[in-house]
Amino acid sequence: MALHATQREDNYLHQGRRRKLIATLREKGITDEKVLAAMDKIPRHFFLDPAFASYAYQDKAFPISAGQTISQPYTVAYQTQLLQVRPFEKILEVGTGSAYQSCVLAEMGAMVYTIERQRILFEYNNDFFFLKNYLSNIKRFYGDGFEGLPAFAPFHKVLITAAAPTIPLKLIDQLKVGGILVAPVDSDTPGIQKMMRFVKTPTGFDQEILGDFSFVPMLSGKENTEKI
Repeated sequence: MALHATQREDNYLHQGRRRKLIATLREKGITDEKVLAAMDKIPRHFFLDPAFASYAYQDKAFPISAGQTISQPYTVAYQTQLLQVRPFEKILEVGTGSAYQSCVLAEMGAMVYTIERQRILFEYNNDFFFLKNYLSNIKRFYGDGFEGLPAFAPFHKVLITAAAPTIPLKLIDQLKVGGILVAPVDSDTPGIQKMMRFVKTPTGFDQEILGDFSFVPMLSGKENTEKI
């Protein structure tokens, strides 16, 4: 499936649909105005196959490529709100995917270090025109998200955008003390994850268990078999 190969316009129709989406997110309980402002600036239809462009501002996930999805806007907003993003923080993102979440974080002023294991997605983003707006804020890596990026640690925040099978201790290790990790972690119910927020302490970490979500699985290693 094609992703975002060619530049497209962001017209008044798209902007109006985006404003309606932001209103929907407020109604659903998103209260961080900085998160909402960032999502209001980013044309989500740029990140989807043109066939889905007219649906881009529905609060739904959509397929992209390599069996992955662009997350539901509410999920993006919810996870970002949990991170409590501040300008100039270093944030490790596990699972670049379409790069929509990366751009939301960058629009909020974060320095984003993002890992993608699917080569087809990593290479598409090499040529994604919209990412050029964030060249100084987004650093992309092709690799295994389970390993994180120890060479660039410690991070202020870590965000996992796929279903972690267990608590990701190796990634918590890459946080600063006081740093936050947000991740959907597999529950006892197949296909359902518990959104969890971890705060690193001098002796370990504190954790919160939040609502139920459904994500594609977080996989180890690097996948390079699919052809573009």
